[in-house]
Amino acid sequence: MEFQKRKTAALAAINSPAPDKSPKGDIDAPIIPLLTAINSHPSYFTTSSCSGRISVLSQPNPSPSAPKKKARGGSWIFVSHDPVHPSSLSTTLFPDSAGLTRPETIENQSSLVFRFEPLIIAVECENLEAAQSLVSLAITSGFRESGITSASKRMIIAIRCSIRMEVPLGDTQKLMVSREYVEYLVEVANEKMGANRKRTDFFFSKLIDSGFPGHEIRVNGEMNGNGEETRVEAGSDGFFRSSTESDAVVLEGELESESRYIHEPDNGPLEVFDIDLSIVKVVGEPVERLFLWGHSACTLNQKKIIIFGGFGGIGRHERKNDLLILDSESGIMDIITAAGAPSPRLGHTASIVGDYMFVIGGRADPMNILNEVWVLNTVKAEWKLLQCTGSLFPPRHRHTAVVVGSKIYVFGGIHNDEVLSSLYVLDTHTSEWSEIESHVAPGPRHSHSMDAKGSKLYIFGGYNGEKLLEDLHSFDIKTGVWTRLKTNGQSPNARFSHSMFIYSNYLCIFGGCPVSGHHKLFVLDLQTESWKNVVVKSIEEALFVRSTVNVVGDDLIIIGGGAACYAFGTKFSEPVNINLLQLVSLCDNTEPTSIEEKHVDQMERKNCALLYSQSRTEPFVNGCVNLDSEFKKERITCGGGVAAIPSILRIQKQYAKLGKDILKIFGWLDLERKVYSQEDGMYICLPVTENFCSLLDNHDLTDKCEPLGDLQSLKPSAWQILLNDMSSSAALNLLISCGATKIVDEVVKIKKTADSPFKVMKEAVASLLNSHGLPAELIEQLPSRWERLGDIIVLPITSFKDPVWESIGEELWPLVAQSLGTQRLAHQGRIAPTGTRDSKLEILVGDNGWVDHRENGILYSFDATKCMFSWGNLSEKLRMAHLDCTDQVVVDLFAGIGYFVLPFLVRASAKFVYACEWNPHAVEALRRNLIANSVADRCVVLEGDNRVTAPKGVADRVCLGLIPSSECSWVTAVRALRDEGGMLHIHGNVKDTEEDLWANNVRQSISDIAKSEGRLWEVSVNHVERVKWYAPHIRHLVIDISCKLKQETKIDA
Repeated sequence: MEFQKRKTAALAAINSPAPDKSPKGDIDAPIIPLLTAINSHPSYFTTSSCSGRISVLSQPNPSPSAPKKKARGGSWIFVSHDPVHPSSLSTTLFPDSAGLTRPETIENQSSLVFRFEPLIIAVECENLEAAQSLVSLAITSGFRESGITSASKRMIIAIRCSIRMEVPLGDTQKLMVSREYVEYLVEVANEKMGANRKRTDFFFSKLIDSGFPGHEIRVNGEMNGNGEETRVEAGSDGFFRSSTESDAVVLEGELESESRYIHEPDNGPLEVFDIDLSIVKVVGEPVERLFLWGHSACTLNQKKIIIFGGFGGIGRHERKNDLLILDSESGIMDIITAAGAPSPRLGHTASIVGDYMFVIGGRADPMNILNEVWVLNTVKAEWKLLQCTGSLFPPRHRHTAVVVGSKIYVFGGIHNDEVLSSLYVLDTHTSEWSEIESHVAPGPRHSHSMDAKGSKLYIFGGYNGEKLLEDLHSFDIKTGVWTRLKTNGQSPNARFSHSMFIYSNYLCIFGGCPVSGHHKLFVLDLQTESWKNVVVKSIEEALFVRSTVNVVGDDLIIIGGGAACYAFGTKFSEPVNINLLQLVSLCDNTEPTSIEEKHVDQMERKNCALLYSQSRTEPFVNGCVNLDSEFKKERITCGGGVAAIPSILRIQKQYAKLGKDILKIFGWLDLERKVYSQEDGMYICLPVTENFCSLLDNHDLTDKCEPLGDLQSLKPSAWQILLNDMSSSAALNLLISCGATKIVDEVVKIKKTADSPFKVMKEAVASLLNSHGLPAELIEQLPSRWERLGDIIVLPITSFKDPVWESIGEELWPLVAQSLGTQRLAHQGRIAPTGTRDSKLEILVGDNGWVDHRENGILYSFDATKCMFSWGNLSEKLRMAHLDCTDQVVVDLFAGIGYFVLPFLVRASAKFVYACEWNPHAVEALRRNLIANSVADRCVVLEGDNRVTAPKGVADRVCLGLIPSSECSWVTAVRALRDEGGMLHIHGNVKDTEEDLWANNVRQSISDIAKSEGRLWEVSVNHVERVKWYAPHIRHLVIDISCKLKQETKIDA
């Protein structure tokens, strides 16, 4: 609280119009954005600062009697926080030659010193951890002399560097330098001022990258600084601005005479519409598997999406090589186990050609940029590294690729510090690369977007290593000519790491960085070359940066994307869906005034008729008011127009898909209300628009229409073809032939824009705190993330820490559960420090703690209040699952509920597993899980201390999954192996600086144990797996120890 009081007072002083205590009296303008960013962070505030200055200081000559360490004081006779013109200082120091007098500030018998001093900022920090973090960030930004200056009562750090200079000029009686030398010093100081400004710019951008409040946040940086990110640049006036503030810039040397289209920003009217976005409900596998960025996604068979690689996922966030398949209709997601998978990577591309997916390039680690082409046979689930011929294809990542026919076109990307501008094409029939050379190609870029329509490629935006780009280009494959397009309307701002897709005749740009304006979808009509802006609702805090977009039928599926923030952790976006028919309806039905006449026929076609009941005239049908008898009576006049009572189109279930498609295409479907069913699903009720209803008065009800025959023979694909060129009257005939009836909507199920669960919880809890008169600051203890075990939502241990929460628990916990949409709510406690590592989970809402959790196709059932479940071990469970344990016997000395037992049996096909466990609650869950996964016949559960119960001389493989150390059972593990040896998987928590030491110690210890047991083995380290960070600087490692009979032993035998 004292820190907050001091911060409040300091910020009040900064914002006060009164002069501060510095000689200058106010804050240096060039660093105001930097100080604002620091002061906006809850853990910091600045106490003093200087942006850097060039000065001449007059200091009294030292007195022989004065203490040596006492400051000499003095006064400035010249000071500037900006670059200085050499002559301005010369006239101050050499006034006689200019007819001037020496300034009064120059004292008699004073030394004159020319100085350049770089940026220095003093910052008070809330605690030691915050201080260390900011100092580390400053040092990595070039301020290498930064450090903690006070850590007693207040935690103060200084941000500073060594690019300074100090040159004595003489004294007030005689200058020892010439005018020319002073001007030379000024030039040197100006260079240092420029270097200081660049270093300050870089520090500011690092702050923004790391999540400090400002114009931008860091996006898509991998942990530990492995990503290339956007920077905030300084303008010529010295002030910082984000890239979004820059004017449109045409890349130098681009396109020249071939460029018939040059971008003109904001050329035309701004058109803004709204469109809904919905969350894709994923089942089968945890949705967290799709918490990725830098991955790839391809549409397969116009229904499913294949996702590969990327950064993130469940457990420890890292590069992945998982292969997932998502059914866009049902939401079912499965893991594909394919033989010979590529190494983990991100920033690659994937393209579908027939039954094959081609994965090109990417980054395996910061030093390993790839030029590989891997091919996945989607039918056989087999990977193959393609051996390509032709032109040399350079390594790259963050490039783009599109398919045209049997060829894959690849443009741009980055390799180390080189940003690429080449266009390559891969012939998938011949596996041959060729480069398409052009003198007027777009400039180099990475993190751009590209898509194809017909024989044309379209490229937008990206980053060229210096600035963000906002140019749109097309490439004609037939003619080999690049063209920069000129467009009307408000075009997208400069951006990178965004997405492009083409649907019907529309090219769309969405997401990316900077994240300002993230809620807009920019739609370009490729015929009129006009942009429209569509506001995507229900986005909230989603970050669509390095996401993937896939058009599946009439839906756009957006997967992944997110940001890594220094202050607020890593954020990923959930998979979402946008209905593209709704988008096309918006864009088709509203055009600029200047071209409205072109579309009169189209508008009339979509708004010229009203469906009516052909055969039913009774007042009530199945309890609903009939159209013909009542609907006209229930219309009201409103402001000169006509407003209709909400109505629906009631249609048999077998024709519902066709009916809905017709309503969508003609703009008659009311997207604000929900579709629902009647009579046990026999009839589907489709909400129709007010515009649709208003046409009733103008419709000739005497028109007759003939049934179109048996529509059950028409497949959905045939419907689309049929509807493309259908007139509105033909569409009405088709609906009527289906027996569709328009009736009043008595249910009126309104689609509500869904708030995020966190927002709902925050508002509800804030209201509860207010009603009980409790401090509003308690709201800061709400969790922004939580885990899900089966149907139980588990609140993290760091949330709701204050004991005061218990006083309102009876009201609070049901409210939180309702906000998060769960019937069972729990709070995580610390794992009990007992030998059985019991769970300390507390059920807050619900009857019991038994949950079913499915992971990697394996069902884990356990009582969450009695048994722990570790999310962080997922990568290791997957690694064990991918082993080939056919005909092998496995002994798991710490089986738990079956964390590794089940992957060995279900996925790795182990012949038999001995499962040792001494926690009775875990044993109960383990037995249930063996039965539930149909592997109980290949496992025996040995309850009790494994040092007593474990078998001897039977195992090909032994798992020791206990942390922080399993050393207590190393002897047991050696005894469990067969005489010929085998493999040990030994877990442990290790300091990051001692990993090699630990590995050597484990190997030597196992070797010594083997010798003492009479085993003549060669003991070696086969592999060390980094599972996760367990604590700061403490890693959870697994070492694979190989034990084999020594060669001479085999010969003797």
